[in-house]
Amino acid sequence: MNALLFIALLPGVISSCSKKTSPTPPPAKDTVTVRQQSPVGDVVGKVVVGYQGWFAAIGDGSPINLYWHWTQTWEQQPSPTNTGISAWPDVREYTSTFPTKYPNLNNGQSANVFSSFSDQTVDIQFKWMKDYGIDGAALQRFNPSGLEGPVRDAMATKVKIAAEKNGVKFYIMYDVSGWTNMATEMEADWTSKMSALTSSPQYAKQNGKPVVCIWGFGFSDDNHNFTSDACTAVIKWFQSKGCYVIGGVPTHWRDQNSDSRPDFLTTYRAFDMLSPWMVGRIGNANESDGYYANTNKADEAYCRANGIDYQPCILPGDLSARQRAHGDFMWRQFYNMTKAGAQGLYISMYDEFNEGNQIVKTAESQAFVPAGPRIIVNGVAGPNFVSLDEDGTACSSDYYLRLTGDGAKMFKGLIPLTATRPTKPMP
Repeated sequence: MNALLFIALLPGVISSCSKKTSPTPPPAKDTVTVRQQSPVGDVVGKVVVGYQGWFAAIGDGSPINLYWHWTQTWEQQPSPTNTGISAWPDVREYTSTFPTKYPNLNNGQSANVFSSFSDQTVDIQFKWMKDYGIDGAALQRFNPSGLEGPVRDAMATKVKIAAEKNGVKFYIMYDVSGWTNMATEMEADWTSKMSALTSSPQYAKQNGKPVVCIWGFGFSDDNHNFTSDACTAVIKWFQSKGCYVIGGVPTHWRDQNSDSRPDFLTTYRAFDMLSPWMVGRIGNANESDGYYANTNKADEAYCRANGIDYQPCILPGDLSARQRAHGDFMWRQFYNMTKAGAQGLYISMYDEFNEGNQIVKTAESQAFVPAGPRIIVNGVAGPNFVSLDEDGTACSSDYYLRLTGDGAKMFKGLIPLTATRPTKPMP
């Protein structure tokens, strides 16, 4: 028998002479979907700042009507014996400011503060994001129950308006610190209030999904006392609602020790993106180098192997602790995290005058801080507020905004990767 004819007559085999069809495909094998890291979107490939928006003042029209976060005793004006901040804001471009009981600034001007609730404040702070090349803001949202709920709700609306006006992306970042009923209350808050913000054209999307961040799962202190199963269920709930979920996680999430609870890796792996916390972990360029070599590179490699996006944290440094080294500390982090291959960068923080980690416009010299000594939080007399020129290098009040913009350019490949800071402290 002709060999071709013999083959054609075998069971299950169709001769190409008699049928114009492809051979029967082999039985399908079991397949495993390999999770991949995401393409560029509103957080991948972008630089985002953490935005507190939590400063208020008596008379600002806010629902709280207190010196919220400016002071220890919110019912009273800020003063040398009633302060909650460790750095002094530059308020020259705010049209509405509020009085304090601090002495006048060393230049003779009144020592006033801004309110985040003022429309002009939110607008100009988002305008600065746009002007200096910052892609988006993560609006911090703590437990909205109780006294702070109404003002936080109002701030969410104001941020939406400012983001739309200035062409800046934004998303909600829940902080679960001390939030006892966080699972049910957070889900209810998203369903009834915050999810409505996603209709904004400026609400951040990644992979076509609205972005939500949850900060605080897995931390080992008593303020984050949640089980891994409970936390994973919350992540899965948001993902079931179509969200892309970022996790603000402990520095040592991968090793599950030190600041991380043990047996939490299942929770961390459930997130779409991981953003490990770094405030209080490093304070100079050498320490950044150490974390890059021993932690950040391995974090990024783990995330890449498991299809998780990686958004490390970059901080300017605590100004009151004199960590900034006129920008060299922050630039080293931009350099190291870009080298590490991060998918996105998170700046902590934009307006955190309480911890001194703010990049928004700050007193550039002693001429722009209140005269006389201040009293630090524990009641012990201390020096005056530290200004940006604390190490003898003159810096403009917008220096860390400019530095962040240049760091974003390097991260995106718009300028060469360089360990040498290109940004001049004075423009």
